[in-house]
Amino acid sequence: MMDISIFLAKFWGWYFMLFFVLFIVYPKRIKQMFQFAKEDQFMIILSILGIIIGLLHILAHNLWVMDWRIIITLFGWFSLMKGISQFAFPGLANKWVNNIDFKWFQFILFLLFLVGLILLNQAYQWVLY
Repeated sequence: MMDISIFLAKFWGWYFMLFFVLFIVYPKRIKQMFQFAKEDQFMIILSILGIIIGLLHILAHNLWVMDWRIIITLFGWFSLMKGISQFAFPGLANKWVNNIDFKWFQFILFLLFLVGLILLNQAYQWVLY
């Protein structure tokens, strides 16, 4: 099972790194993304993608162990739950999008950057300890 863990650590790690850099270089995309999220059609597509990605992720990696691999498992479950909640309760999701602060999103983005570094370190063993 470690091979899928390494693969998903690389995937999520690079995903978070790329989006962190892209949002830093192109900050107007953050505001555009939130504008799109107010559209019902966009929210439906996002919810379906979240359900698909979450379900595939959980089927491939549902390891409840107390090490770094739990992060990967939690991302799969979070994606599935987020997709289901967006689909079932679009009004609540829109309310959340309308209330989020730009600075709060940047903070979350930075935290995901750090998680990405942790996952990439686990996958590539950059820092030995």
